[in-house]
Amino acid sequence: MSAENEAPAVEIQVLRGTANEEELAALIAVLSDAYLAEEADAVAVQRTVSAWERTQRGLRAPLRRDVPWGRFRG
Repeated sequence: MSAENEAPAVEIQVLRGTANEEELAALIAVLSDAYLAEEADAVAVQRTVSAWERTQRGLRAPLRRDVPWGRFRG
């Protein structure tokens, strides 16, 4: 196994009771499976920016907030 495929070491402490090797193995299997399922579902949605938006962004003038919408009333 190469270094890039290795998972970081996790320390598990049994604070109460006495867990035998089978119980610890079951705990590790359940937690590993839950972690892998959560990792697979955790995908950030990236907003796609069109080529038009990318090239025209610098050409747009900022919106003037000082001009009221009703200025054309007579």
